[in-house]
Amino acid sequence: MKLLVTGGLGFIGSNFILHILDNYPQIQIINVDAEVLGSNKKNLENIENKNYKYFKGSITDTKLLQKLIVDIDAVVNFAAESHVDRSIFDSEPFLKSNIMGVYTILDVIRKNNKKTKFLQISTDEVFGSRLRGLSKEEDVFHPSNPYSASKASAELIAESYLKTYDLDIMITRCTNNFGPRQFPEKIIPKTIIRLLKNLKIPIYGTGKNIRDWLYVDDHCDAIMKVLLRGKCGESYNISGNNQLTNKQLVKKILKHMNKSEDLIYYVEDRPGHDLRYGLDSTKIRHKLGWKPKLQFNNTLSETIDWYLENESWWKNLATGEMLSPTPWKKYRK
Repeated sequence: MKLLVTGGLGFIGSNFILHILDNYPQIQIINVDAEVLGSNKKNLENIENKNYKYFKGSITDTKLLQKLIVDIDAVVNFAAESHVDRSIFDSEPFLKSNIMGVYTILDVIRKNNKKTKFLQISTDEVFGSRLRGLSKEEDVFHPSNPYSASKASAELIAESYLKTYDLDIMITRCTNNFGPRQFPEKIIPKTIIRLLKNLKIPIYGTGKNIRDWLYVDDHCDAIMKVLLRGKCGESYNISGNNQLTNKQLVKKILKHMNKSEDLIYYVEDRPGHDLRYGLDSTKIRHKLGWKPKLQFNNTLSETIDWYLENESWWKNLATGEMLSPTPWKKYRK
Protein backbone atom coordinates (compact mmCIF):
# COMPACT_ATOMS: atom_id res chain seq x y z
CA MET A 1 0.00 0.00 0.00
CA LYS A 2 1.13 3.53 -0.82
CA LEU A 3 -0.26 5.96 1.74
CA LEU A 4 -0.47 9.76 1.74
CA VAL A 5 -0.52 11.18 5.27
CA THR A 6 -1.45 14.85 5.53
CA GLY A 7 -0.39 16.85 8.57
CA GLY A 8 2.21 14.25 9.44
CA LEU A 9 4.46 16.63 11.37
CA GLY A 10 1.73 17.28 13.92
CA PHE A 11 1.16 15.42 17.16
CA ILE A 12 -1.16 12.60 16.07
CA GLY A 13 0.10 12.49 12.48
CA SER A 14 3.74 12.03 13.47
CA ASN A 15 2.87 9.34 15.99
CA PHE A 16 0.79 7.63 13.30
CA ILE A 17 3.71 7.62 10.85
CA LEU A 18 6.05 6.19 13.49
CA HIS A 19 3.41 3.56 14.34
CA ILE A 20 3.23 2.46 10.70
CA LEU A 21 7.00 2.37 10.19
CA ASP A 22 7.34 0.24 13.33
CA ASN A 23 4.51 -2.18 12.56
CA TYR A 24 3.74 -2.19 8.80
CA PRO A 25 6.98 -2.48 6.79
CA GLN A 26 5.00 -3.14 3.60
CA ILE A 27 3.40 0.34 3.62
CA GLN A 28 5.05 3.25 1.81
CA ILE A 29 4.33 6.70 3.30
CA ILE A 30 4.32 10.14 1.73
CA ASN A 31 3.94 12.88 4.33
CA VAL A 32 2.64 16.35 3.36
CA ASP A 33 2.66 19.12 5.97
CA ALA A 34 2.36 22.90 5.67
CA GLU A 35 4.68 23.42 8.66
CA VAL A 36 2.31 25.84 10.39
CA LEU A 37 1.65 26.20 14.13
CA GLY A 38 1.41 22.73 15.67
CA SER A 39 3.78 21.12 13.16
CA ASN A 40 7.28 20.23 14.27
CA LYS A 41 10.02 18.86 12.02
CA LYS A 42 11.74 17.45 15.12
CA ASN A 43 8.92 14.90 15.42
CA LEU A 44 10.26 12.89 12.49
CA GLU A 45 13.80 14.23 12.03
CA ASN A 46 15.51 10.92 12.81
CA ILE A 47 13.62 8.78 10.28
CA GLU A 48 15.90 6.88 7.93
CA ASN A 49 13.55 4.60 6.05
CA LYS A 50 13.18 3.97 2.33
CA ASN A 51 9.41 3.72 2.83
CA TYR A 52 9.12 7.36 3.97
CA LYS A 53 9.15 10.58 1.92
CA TYR A 54 8.33 14.11 2.99
CA PHE A 55 6.96 17.11 1.07
CA LYS A 56 6.31 20.56 2.48
CA GLY A 57 2.94 21.83 1.27
CA SER A 58 -0.65 22.67 2.08
CA ILE A 59 -3.69 20.47 1.53
CA THR A 60 -5.24 23.45 -0.25
CA ASP A 61 -2.51 23.24 -2.93
CA THR A 62 -4.31 21.55 -5.81
CA LYS A 63 -1.23 21.17 -8.03
CA LEU A 64 0.81 19.48 -5.30
CA LEU A 65 -2.01 17.07 -4.49
CA GLN A 66 -2.54 16.26 -8.16
CA LYS A 67 1.12 15.32 -8.40
CA LEU A 68 1.02 13.07 -5.35
CA ILE A 69 -2.40 11.39 -5.52
CA VAL A 70 -2.02 9.90 -9.01
CA ASP A 71 -0.59 6.61 -7.69
CA ILE A 72 -1.72 6.75 -4.04
CA ASP A 73 -3.87 3.94 -2.58
CA ALA A 74 -5.18 5.88 0.41
CA VAL A 75 -5.13 9.30 2.08
CA VAL A 76 -5.33 9.72 5.85
CA ASN A 77 -6.10 13.36 6.62
CA PHE A 78 -4.75 14.65 9.93
CA ALA A 79 -4.05 18.14 8.59
CA ALA A 80 -6.16 20.57 10.60
CA GLU A 81 -6.11 23.61 12.80
CA SER A 82 -7.12 22.04 16.08
CA HIS A 83 -6.92 24.35 19.11
CA VAL A 84 -10.34 25.58 20.24
CA ASP A 85 -8.93 28.65 22.02
CA ARG A 86 -7.35 29.95 18.81
CA SER A 87 -10.52 29.31 16.82
CA ILE A 88 -12.76 31.40 19.05
CA PHE A 89 -11.63 34.80 17.82
CA ASP A 90 -9.50 33.88 14.81
CA SER A 91 -11.50 31.28 12.93
CA GLU A 92 -10.34 31.98 9.37
CA PRO A 93 -7.35 29.56 9.38
CA PHE A 94 -9.68 26.84 10.67
CA LEU A 95 -12.15 27.37 7.84
CA LYS A 96 -9.40 27.35 5.22
CA SER A 97 -7.58 24.25 6.44
CA ASN A 98 -10.36 22.16 7.93
CA ILE A 99 -13.03 22.84 5.28
CA MET A 100 -11.33 23.98 2.07
CA GLY A 101 -8.46 21.56 2.65
CA VAL A 102 -10.79 18.57 2.82
CA TYR A 103 -12.69 19.81 -0.24
CA THR A 104 -9.41 20.15 -2.19
CA ILE A 105 -8.24 16.63 -1.35
CA LEU A 106 -11.59 15.10 -2.26
CA ASP A 107 -11.88 17.02 -5.51
CA VAL A 108 -8.38 16.00 -6.57
CA ILE A 109 -9.25 12.37 -5.83
CA ARG A 110 -12.48 12.71 -7.82
CA LYS A 111 -10.71 14.10 -10.86
CA ASN A 112 -7.46 12.14 -10.79
CA ASN A 113 -7.77 8.80 -9.01
CA LYS A 114 -11.25 7.74 -7.87
CA LYS A 115 -9.88 4.45 -6.53
CA THR A 116 -8.02 6.29 -3.76
CA LYS A 117 -9.44 5.60 -0.30
CA PHE A 118 -9.97 8.67 1.92
CA LEU A 119 -10.00 8.55 5.71
CA GLN A 120 -10.97 11.76 7.50
CA ILE A 121 -9.75 12.12 11.09
CA SER A 122 -12.47 13.95 13.01
CA THR A 123 -13.32 14.64 16.65
CA ASP A 124 -15.88 14.01 19.37
CA GLU A 125 -16.42 17.77 19.50
CA VAL A 126 -18.70 17.67 16.44
CA PHE A 127 -21.44 16.31 18.72
CA GLY A 128 -21.15 19.20 21.17
CA SER A 129 -21.60 19.03 24.91
CA ARG A 130 -23.35 15.94 26.27
CA LEU A 131 -24.40 16.06 29.92
CA ARG A 132 -24.99 12.32 30.14
CA GLY A 133 -24.64 9.21 28.03
CA LEU A 134 -22.40 8.68 25.00
CA SER A 135 -22.61 9.92 21.42
CA LYS A 136 -23.09 7.28 18.74
CA GLU A 137 -21.98 7.47 15.12
CA GLU A 138 -25.43 8.37 13.82
CA ASP A 139 -26.14 11.15 16.33
CA VAL A 140 -26.83 14.70 15.18
CA PHE A 141 -24.00 17.26 15.19
CA HIS A 142 -24.15 20.19 17.64
CA PRO A 143 -20.77 21.96 17.37
CA SER A 144 -20.21 24.80 19.85
CA ASN A 145 -17.20 26.68 18.47
CA PRO A 146 -15.58 27.49 15.09
CA TYR A 147 -13.12 24.58 15.40
CA SER A 148 -15.75 21.90 15.97
CA ALA A 149 -18.02 23.50 13.37
CA SER A 150 -15.24 23.31 10.80
CA LYS A 151 -14.67 19.62 11.57
CA ALA A 152 -18.39 18.89 11.33
CA SER A 153 -18.47 20.73 7.99
CA ALA A 154 -15.57 18.62 6.74
CA GLU A 155 -17.50 15.47 7.57
CA LEU A 156 -20.54 16.70 5.65
CA ILE A 157 -18.40 17.55 2.61
CA ALA A 158 -16.85 14.08 2.75
CA GLU A 159 -20.30 12.48 2.96
CA SER A 160 -21.47 14.50 -0.03
CA TYR A 161 -18.52 13.28 -2.12
CA LEU A 162 -19.31 9.73 -1.08
CA LYS A 163 -22.92 9.99 -2.20
CA THR A 164 -22.49 12.21 -5.26
CA TYR A 165 -19.24 10.85 -6.72
CA ASP A 166 -19.12 7.34 -5.22
CA LEU A 167 -15.71 7.83 -3.60
CA ASP A 168 -14.29 5.41 -1.03
CA ILE A 169 -14.61 7.46 2.16
CA MET A 170 -14.53 6.67 5.88
CA ILE A 171 -14.46 8.84 9.00
CA THR A 172 -13.07 8.33 12.49
CA ARG A 173 -13.85 10.48 15.52
CA CYS A 174 -11.65 10.36 18.58
CA THR A 175 -11.73 11.67 22.11
CA ASN A 176 -8.89 13.76 23.61
CA ASN A 177 -5.48 12.35 22.69
CA PHE A 178 -2.34 12.56 24.80
CA GLY A 179 1.22 11.29 24.57
CA PRO A 180 4.71 12.31 23.42
CA ARG A 181 5.22 15.22 21.00
CA GLN A 182 1.97 17.03 21.81
CA PHE A 183 2.14 20.80 21.29
CA PRO A 184 2.61 22.80 24.54
CA GLU A 185 -0.70 24.68 24.20
CA LYS A 186 -2.66 21.52 25.13
CA ILE A 187 -3.60 20.90 28.77
CA ILE A 188 -1.33 17.93 29.59
CA PRO A 189 1.99 19.23 28.18
CA LYS A 190 1.08 22.76 29.26
CA THR A 191 0.58 21.60 32.86
CA ILE A 192 3.82 19.61 32.86
CA ILE A 193 5.90 22.42 31.38
CA ARG A 194 4.43 25.11 33.65
CA LEU A 195 5.30 22.94 36.65
CA LEU A 196 8.86 22.53 35.36
CA LYS A 197 9.05 26.32 35.11
CA ASN A 198 7.71 26.69 38.68
CA LEU A 199 4.51 28.33 37.46
CA LYS A 200 1.03 27.85 38.88
CA ILE A 201 -1.50 25.77 36.98
CA PRO A 202 -4.54 27.55 35.51
CA ILE A 203 -7.83 25.70 35.11
CA TYR A 204 -10.82 27.11 33.26
CA GLY A 205 -13.98 27.90 35.25
CA THR A 206 -14.61 25.42 38.04
CA GLY A 207 -12.46 22.63 36.63
CA LYS A 208 -15.50 20.37 36.26
CA ASN A 209 -15.40 20.07 32.46
CA ILE A 210 -15.11 16.38 31.56
CA ARG A 211 -13.05 14.81 28.78
CA ASP A 212 -12.31 11.22 27.81
CA TRP A 213 -8.58 10.54 27.35
CA LEU A 214 -7.11 8.26 24.68
CA TYR A 215 -3.40 7.45 24.41
CA VAL A 216 -2.14 8.42 20.99
CA ASP A 217 -0.67 5.00 20.12
CA ASP A 218 -4.01 3.32 20.86
CA HIS A 219 -5.60 5.88 18.55
CA CYS A 220 -3.08 5.08 15.81
CA ASP A 221 -3.86 1.38 16.16
CA ALA A 222 -7.58 2.13 15.78
CA ILE A 223 -7.00 4.22 12.66
CA MET A 224 -5.09 1.36 11.05
CA LYS A 225 -7.91 -1.04 11.89
CA VAL A 226 -10.33 1.27 10.08
CA LEU A 227 -7.98 1.89 7.14
CA LEU A 228 -7.38 -1.81 6.52
CA ARG A 229 -10.72 -3.33 7.52
CA GLY A 230 -13.27 -0.51 7.72
CA LYS A 231 -16.27 -0.32 5.40
CA CYS A 232 -16.72 2.41 2.80
CA GLY A 233 -19.27 5.03 3.89
CA GLU A 234 -18.97 4.21 7.59
CA SER A 235 -17.83 6.34 10.52
CA TYR A 236 -16.21 4.94 13.65
CA ASN A 237 -16.02 6.47 17.14
CA ILE A 238 -12.78 5.88 19.06
CA SER A 239 -12.70 6.41 22.83
CA GLY A 240 -10.44 5.47 25.71
CA ASN A 241 -13.10 5.19 28.43
CA ASN A 242 -11.00 7.40 30.72
CA GLN A 243 -13.36 10.22 31.67
CA LEU A 244 -11.91 12.82 34.04
CA THR A 245 -12.67 16.37 35.00
CA ASN A 246 -9.92 18.82 34.14
CA LYS A 247 -9.27 19.23 37.85
CA GLN A 248 -8.87 15.46 38.34
CA LEU A 249 -6.46 15.30 35.41
CA VAL A 250 -4.30 18.13 36.71
CA LYS A 251 -4.22 16.55 40.18
CA LYS A 252 -2.87 13.31 38.67
CA ILE A 253 -0.05 15.23 37.01
CA LEU A 254 0.71 17.12 40.22
CA LYS A 255 0.87 13.87 42.17
CA HIS A 256 3.25 12.25 39.68
CA MET A 257 5.54 15.27 39.78
CA ASN A 258 5.36 15.56 43.59
CA LYS A 259 3.82 19.03 43.45
CA SER A 260 1.25 20.59 45.76
CA GLU A 261 -2.39 21.00 44.75
CA ASP A 262 -2.07 24.55 46.07
CA LEU A 263 -0.52 25.39 42.69
CA ILE A 264 -3.97 25.13 41.06
CA TYR A 265 -5.85 28.35 40.41
CA TYR A 266 -9.00 29.07 38.44
CA VAL A 267 -9.21 31.47 35.50
CA GLU A 268 -12.01 32.95 33.41
CA ASP A 269 -13.67 30.25 31.33
CA ARG A 270 -13.45 30.44 27.55
CA PRO A 271 -16.65 31.23 25.59
CA GLY A 272 -18.77 28.24 24.57
CA HIS A 273 -16.76 25.79 26.67
CA ASP A 274 -18.47 22.40 26.34
CA LEU A 275 -19.01 20.74 29.72
CA ARG A 276 -18.61 17.14 28.66
CA TYR A 277 -17.84 14.91 25.67
CA GLY A 278 -18.38 11.17 25.50
CA LEU A 279 -18.18 8.70 22.62
CA ASP A 280 -19.70 5.24 22.31
CA SER A 281 -17.02 3.13 20.61
CA THR A 282 -19.01 -0.13 20.61
CA LYS A 283 -19.02 -0.22 16.81
CA ILE A 284 -15.26 -0.28 16.26
CA ARG A 285 -14.81 -2.69 19.16
CA HIS A 286 -17.37 -5.20 17.82
CA LYS A 287 -16.98 -4.74 14.06
CA LEU A 288 -13.19 -4.36 13.84
CA GLY A 289 -11.99 -5.91 17.09
CA TRP A 290 -10.24 -2.81 18.42
CA LYS A 291 -9.86 -1.81 22.04
CA PRO A 292 -7.26 0.25 23.93
CA LYS A 293 -4.25 -1.86 24.82
CA LEU A 294 -2.64 0.51 27.29
CA GLN A 295 -3.66 1.51 30.83
CA PHE A 296 -4.34 5.22 31.35
CA ASN A 297 -2.35 5.84 34.54
CA ASN A 298 0.70 4.09 33.09
CA THR A 299 0.62 6.00 29.81
CA LEU A 300 0.02 9.31 31.60
CA SER A 301 3.10 8.63 33.74
CA GLU A 302 5.12 7.70 30.65
CA THR A 303 3.95 10.88 28.92
CA ILE A 304 5.00 13.05 31.87
CA ASP A 305 8.40 11.33 31.94
CA TRP A 306 8.83 11.93 28.20
CA TYR A 307 8.47 15.69 28.70
CA LEU A 308 10.83 15.58 31.67
CA GLU A 309 13.44 13.80 29.55
CA ASN A 310 12.98 15.81 26.32
CA GLU A 311 13.31 19.46 27.24
CA SER A 312 15.20 20.06 23.99
CA TRP A 313 12.02 19.17 22.08
CA TRP A 314 9.71 21.65 23.86
CA LYS A 315 12.04 24.37 25.15
CA ASN A 316 11.75 26.70 22.14
CA LEU A 317 8.03 25.98 21.73
CA ALA A 318 7.05 26.80 25.31
CA THR A 319 6.70 30.55 24.82
CA GLY A 320 4.65 32.83 27.03
CA GLU A 321 1.92 32.78 24.39
CA MET A 322 1.78 28.96 24.32
CA LEU A 323 1.69 28.72 28.12
CA SER A 324 -0.79 31.56 28.64
CA PRO A 325 -3.46 30.90 31.30
CA THR A 326 -6.19 32.23 28.97
CA PRO A 327 -4.87 32.09 25.39
CA TRP A 328 -8.29 32.77 23.86
CA LYS A 329 -8.18 36.33 25.23
CA LYS A 330 -5.35 37.22 22.86
CA TYR A 331 -7.85 37.38 20.02
CA ARG A 332 -10.64 39.20 21.81
CA LYS A 333 -11.43 42.61 20.34
